Amino acid sequence: MKPAVIIIDMLYEFVKGRLKSPEAEKIIPVVKTIIEKARVKNIPVIYVADQHIPYDFELRIWGPHAMLNDLESRIIDELKPSSRDIVLYKRSYSGFRDTGLDNILKSMRVDTVILTGIHTHICVLHTAWDAFYHGYNIIVVKDAVAAFSKEDHEYALKYMEKIYGARIVDFKELMNILETEVEMQ
Repeated sequence: MKPAVIIIDMLYEFVKGRLKSPEAEKIIPVVKTIIEKARVKNIPVIYVADQHIPYDFELRIWGPHAMLNDLESRIIDELKPSSRDIVLYKRSYSGFRDTGLDNILKSMRVDTVILTGIHTHICVLHTAWDAFYHGYNIIVVKDAVAAFSKEDHEYALKYMEKIYGARIVDFKELMNILETEVEMQ
């Protein structure tokens, strides 16, 4: 397995702002530890972050959020990217749409994406959908993703497992996978 860790929308808007997940604060230490482990093992860490402009279609549903250059569109300080990490900006739910993510992953010969972040039932789900259609294996770390409600979270996890064949694991299981299944980077 040649994985990359994808950090989805761990932004002020979704962790502390108007569209925050009630569980967002709880997943920060888990996501942080995953990032640290990935860096030690030379596994790519890629952030995908909402940065909207006033004409984005999504704003019709959610109103203005994570607007380009606003504080709310910044990655939270606790998960600040390092100079080795990649940060991509998106204007839709999926981390793949118009971001170049697929080309980057293919150039690194990545075959598996490890998904973390917010919101399980929106941007994580749609990123998984695109990962599936681009031919990647998908791992979702269930205690490193969060949604608006427990019901939304559980529904999305079951959907990704059943429809996309995603491996739904907890943090401890992921640490074992990273030790036993990852090719040397």
